Amino acid sequence: MLMVFYYMTTLIPKALRYGDTIGLISPSSHSAYPDKINQAVIYLEKNGYRVKPSRHLNCIDTDPAIADEQKLHDLHEMFSDPSIKAIICLRGGAGATRLLKKIDYSIIAANPKIVVGYSDITALSLALFAKTGLISFSGPMLATELYEPTPYTEEHFWGMLTSPSYALSLQNHPDHTITCIRAGSAEGRLIGGNLSVLSSMIGTPYLPALNGSLLFLEEINEPAYRIDRMLSHLDNAGLLAPCNGVLLGQFSNVSEVTKEETLRLQHIFTYYSNHAHIEGPVLRGLSYGHIKNLMTIPIGARFTIELSPTGTFLLRAVEPVIA
Repeated sequence: MLMVFYYMTTLIPKALRYGDTIGLISPSSHSAYPDKINQAVIYLEKNGYRVKPSRHLNCIDTDPAIADEQKLHDLHEMFSDPSIKAIICLRGGAGATRLLKKIDYSIIAANPKIVVGYSDITALSLALFAKTGLISFSGPMLATELYEPTPYTEEHFWGMLTSPSYALSLQNHPDHTITCIRAGSAEGRLIGGNLSVLSSMIGTPYLPALNGSLLFLEEINEPAYRIDRMLSHLDNAGLLAPCNGVLLGQFSNVSEVTKEETLRLQHIFTYYSNHAHIEGPVLRGLSYGHIKNLMTIPIGARFTIELSPTGTFLLRAVEPVIA
């Protein structure tokens, strides 16, 4: 029988320690580049960790029923295995949302551990927090970053997963300029991820409450009019106004980036900051998204943000993100 948990308290995973075993799963799409997976495994092993691929890692099946069965098996097995101390996802893509109502959340609640991934993995991370209170990490994945991570990505990834004090101050990459849309300070739980995935979860029991949250968002390959539509969906659902603050990451790789499109996007962000009556700080330019220099963000952790009119900001945890 499937047991559903509505989070009452936050589940904090144990910190990753040298020599621990890391499990590898692929809840979303497969990777067409197996060499990248091998490189990521070598990278993790060189850093002193054991690696255990799941039985169906990077399997391809065009039948969603079979694919879901394989993915659920791997997810449940990795959480049930006491030797696995952290779970890293292969990549994003699609497919994670199909798993949400089939996951046995009692297994996750009984065995809290680090989970890392972003993009389509947003669905899994948000559901895990909504149903169990488990803090997970929106960060680099095997076939997208960890096969050849940049120094910035490395620092945030290992710092967040191994050092309880690292989250006391998160720094943006110098190439990513912060634009202050509304200055101010606020405290709340970091809830967010990929905008299109999050917006698709509205109305389901797998989206955590956004009331009092610090909402963080990123997107890739979506033109301004579609970002406008998704933000209006959040606004019309009454989910933007209750947020204590909004942190906009990188909205990247649109096929035709023109000055007009860039200006339109900026106006859209400003519009919703005002129209949705968000009273807390709003910034754009966080080092988060489908980018090389990627910040690792703990979903569900309580943080504070202080943002000045010039774009200087301080983002820090006010409670542990790992134990």
